[in-house]
Amino acid sequence: MTSTNIIILCAFAFYMCVMIAIGAFYSKSTKNNEDYFLGGRGLGAWTAAISAEASDMSGWLLMGLPGAFYLTGSGDIWIAIGLLIGTILNWIFVSKRLRRYTIKAENSLTIPSFFDNRFKSNGVLKVVSAIIIAIFFSVYTASAFSSGAKLFATLFGDGKNFENVYLIGLIIAAVVILVYTLLGGFKAVCTTDLIQGMLMLVAIMSVPIIAYAILSGNGGFGANLAKNGITDVASFVNPMTVGDQPISWTGIVSGLAWGLGYFGMPHILVRFMAVKSEKEIKKSGTIAIIWVTLAFIASFFIGILGRAFLTSELDSTTSETVLIRMIQQIFTDNFVLIFIGGIFLCGILAAIMSTADSQLLVTASAISEDMYKGVINKKAEEKKSLLVGRIAVLIIAVIAFVIALDPKSSIMGLVSDAWAGFGAAFGPVVLLALFWKRSNAAGALAGMISGALTVIVWDYIPMIGTADGLATIGGSTGLYSLAVGFPVALVVMIIVSLITKKPSDEIVKEFESVA
Repeated sequence: MTSTNIIILCAFAFYMCVMIAIGAFYSKSTKNNEDYFLGGRGLGAWTAAISAEASDMSGWLLMGLPGAFYLTGSGDIWIAIGLLIGTILNWIFVSKRLRRYTIKAENSLTIPSFFDNRFKSNGVLKVVSAIIIAIFFSVYTASAFSSGAKLFATLFGDGKNFENVYLIGLIIAAVVILVYTLLGGFKAVCTTDLIQGMLMLVAIMSVPIIAYAILSGNGGFGANLAKNGITDVASFVNPMTVGDQPISWTGIVSGLAWGLGYFGMPHILVRFMAVKSEKEIKKSGTIAIIWVTLAFIASFFIGILGRAFLTSELDSTTSETVLIRMIQQIFTDNFVLIFIGGIFLCGILAAIMSTADSQLLVTASAISEDMYKGVINKKAEEKKSLLVGRIAVLIIAVIAFVIALDPKSSIMGLVSDAWAGFGAAFGPVVLLALFWKRSNAAGALAGMISGALTVIVWDYIPMIGTADGLATIGGSTGLYSLAVGFPVALVVMIIVSLITKKPSDEIVKEFESVA
């Protein structure tokens, strides 16, 4: 192992120890389910804002999205635009009312329990929601584990032992995330997310600025793009082209549709529920929107500038490591620079960890609070329920670990599947639960199931004949499944709510008191 790798490993080890220490510190104040899963609804504005966005912006922000920009140019910017719009709308319209409603609806601690208490479904919506969460978060968490493994394999592996180092990195990432999530629960996760979110932003903003300065003194951006195989610079930076081809309407719609996913992301919505007061939410929203805007701009420039900056060209398999390789190329020569580069690489590790811990915690709450204590054993003691939650964290982590074992798996692809599943299954239900008093339990159940099934059928079941055999509808049309699943679930929920029994006076009265 080289001296450079040893220095980077020291930076990683220090960072991971700090995260575990935070988990150990908060374990002392975790006494019941509300502490473990919602932090006692005591998050301040900064912690809530940065934690929400850091838990959202996983390895795909620092690896998957820049990799897409690196390969095809500015055409994928529509994903970032859609996500930014979704973030803004979520904080403006959903955050405050969701917090208020979850308190009114029997102090709901989780999204599944909110659905159940809001519609008085006698546990049905709890169970279905928990199953959906377990399925899609297994895939989502796998994307974070894969990101961590690729980070380690890129830094410490080579062509001969890449897969072996990938496996070691996968084990390390999974174990560290598990330890501090199991120890401290929600408070530990949110505190580490605050630290990780700030570190992510520093890393992702600094690297493209430094890279551009170096390019400016070395022939300029355009000249270096041409050296690295981009003959048509104008097309590469044009958001209306993908590669050298005009972007299709399905590409634009699919990119913008990513924004719909925000309304159904349990690990983001739970931050709204945990904010200390409604007064803090407006401040949190402003902080979060600024953070996300800066992060997306930086992610875009990492991919675009990376194509000109890196001396070796990356392919579709390695393009998601563009930021890692830029840091390696910039921070060299002496101990201080290498250590700073190691801290910046910790920013990538931070992005990975801040999402995986949140997803594991939400999954644990769904299984422990909603399935076990909510349906299976309603008289369960707090200690036993917490134990079930921690066991659930372990099980989901193992499933995600197995999914992530393939070193060729695409981070962006895994995130895309999980994002569509949650957005279609939960997004319409959340919006109509908050803003339409005629919605009912039957409609919510139908919307949830139809949204999830649409995504599964669209993305996973081959049924369209092509020259190469059967293909999925998504693969054949190029249209993102969330762009179809969300409206399908919305329409189904409205129709079923209208043709079934009206909500009781109790439900309507509760809705009006919140509104």
